Amino acid sequence: MQSMRRPSSGSILFMITLFYVLAFSIIFINSPETDYRGFIVAGGAVGLLYFQYGALTAFFPNVDRYVLLVANFLCAVGMVMLYRIDPDIAIKQLVWMGIGMFFMVITMLAIRYWRAWPNLKWVLMVGSFGLLALSIVFSGSVFGAKNWFTIAGVTVQPSEFVKVLLVVALAGVLHQYNGFSSLLVIAGYVGGCLILLLLQKDLGAALLYAGTAIIMLYAGTSNKWLVGGAVGAVSVGSVLAYKLFPHVRVRVALWQNPWALYESQGYQVVQGLIAIASGGLFGLGLTMGMPMAVPVRHTDFIFAVICEEFGLIIGVALVAFYLVFIVRGAIIAMDARNSFDAIMAIGCVAMITLQCFINIGGVVKLIPLTGITLPFVSYGGSSMLSCFILLGILEGIAIKNGDADSMEFDEELYDEDDYAYDQYED
Repeated sequence: MQSMRRPSSGSILFMITLFYVLAFSIIFINSPETDYRGFIVAGGAVGLLYFQYGALTAFFPNVDRYVLLVANFLCAVGMVMLYRIDPDIAIKQLVWMGIGMFFMVITMLAIRYWRAWPNLKWVLMVGSFGLLALSIVFSGSVFGAKNWFTIAGVTVQPSEFVKVLLVVALAGVLHQYNGFSSLLVIAGYVGGCLILLLLQKDLGAALLYAGTAIIMLYAGTSNKWLVGGAVGAVSVGSVLAYKLFPHVRVRVALWQNPWALYESQGYQVVQGLIAIASGGLFGLGLTMGMPMAVPVRHTDFIFAVICEEFGLIIGVALVAFYLVFIVRGAIIAMDARNSFDAIMAIGCVAMITLQCFINIGGVVKLIPLTGITLPFVSYGGSSMLSCFILLGILEGIAIKNGDADSMEFDEELYDEDDYAYDQYED
């Protein structure tokens, strides 16, 4: 019996291209007005895809092709649905995607060739507090959350960029872990970030930060008691947040019974559930649904409108692609030549995949709705940039691993004294 082989990266690239062509052709055919912008968006997205993939694989043969293609498939699904919702938003998303790819390459090179990252942990921590504090001082309220402010006409969400700082800073602390003092630093840093996020009413980011920190703590120490204590502390903090903050109680009430609040806060949750149910297994068909009936359809609830028109089968496929991201990220982490790179890779994977779970879990009422985007799919410049930067960190580590395996690694860039594994006891 012939063994099954995984699909080649070239065939996946072709499938993504075919998806763009077919989807935008369907939108064009079913559009009541002649609008050629869809082909411009599709051409631009495919052009970015091939330029990025071709350049990276040519200059960096050890780049993880599957991680790259997973991210691009997710972007493709998001781009098609955003154009279906609002062509102007899709055009903006295309621009942000290009900018995100640029910063991904810059980050990838910085991770590959610069080894002083662990020493920047204190600077990154202070920067995290500063960015989150800016949101409280200068931002306006968007859907109840004060986590945005505008610079030169561009809306910025600082908590998206603090995700990157948190991963690198925690990896630096855990790489040089020395017991109780390091635990105090981690608790103070993560706890401070969570308090600032709760003051902004940004529940999604708070849950995301806490979950990622716990996963990184276990990756860096392998101590189940510490992780149990961290989970307990987060649980106690969640109960206190429920008691102290009215908006937390509202989110829990919506989770328990959104239909009871359908005329007010529960409207978007109910409409999202109706959209998913309407799509069934195979969907109503692209352009055949009613995405305009779902509030915040281009950000928080994009998964609902995807399921309505493409069906649960594509919804499950999206989740499967995030699982592929987990597997490939875990391989990169296990191949890492030092603890800092390994912990940082796990942090990047945790940050992106936990965000997927929090978003989809909130939409399908598995957990309380938190108002967080779906990585690489939802509209948002800050979200797209942060996701591509995290992807750049992961790819930089993958390239470093591959260069070491091929015996082409510059020994000056790899210092065992700087990047030595520490041993931990349970």
